[in-house]
Amino acid sequence: MKKYFFPVFISLCIGISMAYFIIDQYESYDGITVSKQAENIYYIQKGVYSNKESMENNMKEFTSYIYKVDENMYYTYIGITTKKENAIKIQKYYKEKGYETYVKQKITDNREFINILVQYDSILSKTEDGESIKTICNQVLSKYEEYVNGKYKN
Repeated sequence: MKKYFFPVFISLCIGISMAYFIIDQYESYDGITVSKQAENIYYIQKGVYSNKESMENNMKEFTSYIYKVDENMYYTYIGITTKKENAIKIQKYYKEKGYETYVKQKITDNREFINILVQYDSILSKTEDGESIKTICNQVLSKYEEYVNGKYKN
């Protein structure tokens, strides 16, 4: 019994000190908080502009759009969806209207907005009518303003 005591004691000491070292590393680590409820959503991007005035002049043709400022660049979006197929459908609609767009995938954990977006996506999946697609996009963008940029902002 005595001959096993010393190796077990040394093993426990090493294990405790390694655990302390690893936990101490993670306490000072600046990581990204990830939510279990986060989902991928697709933004249909219209353009990138260097200033707000240029963005506003180029987006006059659109009744609804949102923009984000990142590193002094203005990124404009004219559609949002949770389904890749719907993103392609929206992109196709705007291409037929003569606009070049890009699909950007991002993650959000705003459950209120995601729930509303899923409802609009089910309607969007069932339609091929251009005016319906435009109306749905405008509604989604207004809900985005309400739930994400408004009082429910992340």
